Amino acid sequence: MPNLRRLLATGTRVKRVRGIYPTLTYPSHTTIITGQYPREHGIVNNTKRQPQRQSPDWYWYQRDVKVPTLYDLVRQQHQKTAAFLWPVTAGSKITYNLAEIFPNRIWTNQVLVSLKASSPAFLLRMNQKYGHLRRGIQQPELDDFITACAVDTITHKKPQLTLVHLVDMDSMRHRYGVRSPQAMAALRRLDKRVGQLIDATIEAGTFAATNFAILGDHYQINVDHMIHLNQAFAQRGWLTATKEGTVKNDWHVWAKTCDGCTYVYTRNFADNQALKTLLEQTEGVERVISGDAAASRGADPQCQWLVEAQAGYYFTDETRRPAVVEAVDPEALGQPDRYHGVHGYDPDKPDYFTTLVLSGPAIKSGHVIDTAELVDEAPTFAHLLGVHFPEPLPGHALTDAFKD
Repeated sequence: MPNLRRLLATGTRVKRVRGIYPTLTYPSHTTIITGQYPREHGIVNNTKRQPQRQSPDWYWYQRDVKVPTLYDLVRQQHQKTAAFLWPVTAGSKITYNLAEIFPNRIWTNQVLVSLKASSPAFLLRMNQKYGHLRRGIQQPELDDFITACAVDTITHKKPQLTLVHLVDMDSMRHRYGVRSPQAMAALRRLDKRVGQLIDATIEAGTFAATNFAILGDHYQINVDHMIHLNQAFAQRGWLTATKEGTVKNDWHVWAKTCDGCTYVYTRNFADNQALKTLLEQTEGVERVISGDAAASRGADPQCQWLVEAQAGYYFTDETRRPAVVEAVDPEALGQPDRYHGVHGYDPDKPDYFTTLVLSGPAIKSGHVIDTAELVDEAPTFAHLLGVHFPEPLPGHALTDAFKD
């Protein structure tokens, strides 16, 4: 990986970055640009609580973010910003925005939802120039398209802040496993794309003034079994499953998956001890913590319980399954909710951390920091951009990475 090696040699590496709970893409990306935990910024899951929908909506829109974002602080200084598939930016005031969103209603399509969510004229221009590179949302073509759009924008628009979310490696890990040959090939493709982004700053004449941050939002763990808690709740009459596999609105107990963990919500339900016992006795469950304890960890304060899976297991929202715990059929991998690798676990699981590489004119060369928190990244980036969050943040800027 020559491009990442070059950044390591000329910059600072944080070896282990501890994530937030749950270690999911949308909560994590929102923490990266707000510096707050999910309980504060409001993006507590990838998808919303919609038990009556087979395909719940994702937290696509910035209006769901309850705290200031890094890109808004930069915009307030009358500087240009750009984002490419960065989660939870739909409908934002980012100058050049290709929002991550997909059509989730039968009466709409990808073009219409993307136009509404993104910067319309910019999206049309990028599709006209580079749309031939993509095959819908298939990887690795989608990342090829996104990289081409980001390179074009960096070269010709010179934004003060550019956010790029590349998904190729995450997709390959989900489908084939964490350290599979396919995931390793995606890592090499990622390195090439990083090189293209660096070259774009050279072409633009901004390289000498650009600070790069190459980061992960979470790691993954290989799995081979699913836990369908809503199946167990239906068997006890705590919810009613429909023939489509969703849940009727008369539910009293309902599980909302975060993959490696799951929220459990209750409504007009008194027997919480019986519920906790059921959860603790379910195969594949590692730990059950209360809603208060979940909130203290930064997760959704509205849940009754937060349930952590053992490594090798993950949760679904499904009902009408043959059993509460079920092996993943290898033939089903790649279909919705059928994975070989997942995340969403407790960030304190062993060897389950991400990383950060910083390089640029403000950053020390050849330096290593052992540990940091995901909440440290936003104040670090704010310092590099010369902006200030209006409220105190739980993390702190990684000043040890900065040149004197």
